[in-house]
Amino acid sequence: TGLPVGLGDPWFSSVEGKLSLGMFAIGGVKGIEFGLGFDFSNKTGITSNDEFYVSGANIKTKTNNNAGINGGITNGMPVVFNLAVKPTPSISSKQNTVDFVNKENKELEIIGRHDPAIIRRMAVVVDSVCALVVCDLLASKYGNDFLSFEVK
Repeated sequence: TGLPVGLGDPWFSSVEGKLSLGMFAIGGVKGIEFGLGFDFSNKTGITSNDEFYVSGANIKTKTNNNAGINGGITNGMPVVFNLAVKPTPSISSKQNTVDFVNKENKELEIIGRHDPAIIRRMAVVVDSVCALVVCDLLASKYGNDFLSFEVK
């Protein structure tokens, strides 16, 4: 929330593209959707558009189906996305695998404690990568001085 209007670019530096690139750099991320995402396929133009209106000095949208992004550029509304994350593969159940050196089928069983709930750690990583992408978008639009601050 709180992103200025106008970050991104309709071509190769779209907000969706930059965020997707960052999110797919995280191990285990298999999908991303913005706003309604794949639910757009069940909608019509009139039911998926975000109508604009004036509120005081600000322009807002009545809905946020498009995740705060129009044509690859932020519109001032919250940027919303969901990720699909692959579950942790290192579980204590026997699994089939291959010994690629000897070219033999093998069984693999992980011994020890492994946390199958990666989501607790994933949320912190996603927030951090998102912050890095937003900083890059801000620096691209406003220059590096925009991100500098004075330590007192």
